[in-house]
Amino acid sequence: MNDTRPGTLEAHDVSLQVGEASLVRAVSMAVEPGDLVALVGPNGAGKSSLLALLSGDRVPSSGDVRLEGRPVHSYSPAELALRRAVLPQQSLLQFAFTSRQVVLMGRSPHAGRTDRRQRDEQVTDASMAQTDTAHLAGRSFPTLSGGERARVSLARVLAQETPVVLLDEPTASLDIRHQESVMMVAAALAASGSTVLAVLHDLNLAAAYATKIAVMAGGSLAAFGPPAEVLRDGLLSEVFECRIRVIVDPCDGCPLVLPERGTLATVETNQAREGGRDARRPDLVR
Repeated sequence: MNDTRPGTLEAHDVSLQVGEASLVRAVSMAVEPGDLVALVGPNGAGKSSLLALLSGDRVPSSGDVRLEGRPVHSYSPAELALRRAVLPQQSLLQFAFTSRQVVLMGRSPHAGRTDRRQRDEQVTDASMAQTDTAHLAGRSFPTLSGGERARVSLARVLAQETPVVLLDEPTASLDIRHQESVMMVAAALAASGSTVLAVLHDLNLAAAYATKIAVMAGGSLAAFGPPAEVLRDGLLSEVFECRIRVIVDPCDGCPLVLPERGTLATVETNQAREGGRDARRPDLVR
């Protein structure tokens, strides 16, 4: 009997080895309905590789990923498309589809259902409104700016209407207003019962919106938990190799992450660099 909650996504000791490079190392974590997990870490830490494993787009070298208690690779592509939606870092779509047509593509997993056309139109309208892209509906997708393409791609993910949503750097090319609006959409999805994981580089966005933060370092999970527990000066300074202070925002009580300008951390990073990626400290894991 499977007692796993619908929408639960679990990694059990997953690793990804590509040639001599260990991209992900023995990561175990669970993302559950109602969670908005921010996956953070320096460049090359393994964030996007872990997301690819969680989504089923890559097969782990060892360990397994389970969606609703089943191995993610036991689902057919059609079954998986009804259960999880993925926003990649970049859209490679180059054909001259309109933005609205791109968003409608998110409805393709629901083909064959009754009253589909009316429902597709309603969901597409709502998704474009949520992402502030309705005014781009008639524009050719390749002619959009990077930020506009990112928001249209997010609208496509929303239109897919899946219980699990995986977002790879959804705010990377956005201005501050749209960064906030995208994170508000992600938070609303989680609040409505969806399972949401987002790769982020902005630690303050993560602190403000995530229910949990997973910190990656050298392919390993260095910390995982609520923002107030994970965002600590010492851990972040060591992981990011930059002196960092964490204070409490007087306006909302959230952790506020502040780099000390013009300084670089010296916390045992030279030894790690000399030993290569494997020398990252395993005792960082909490």
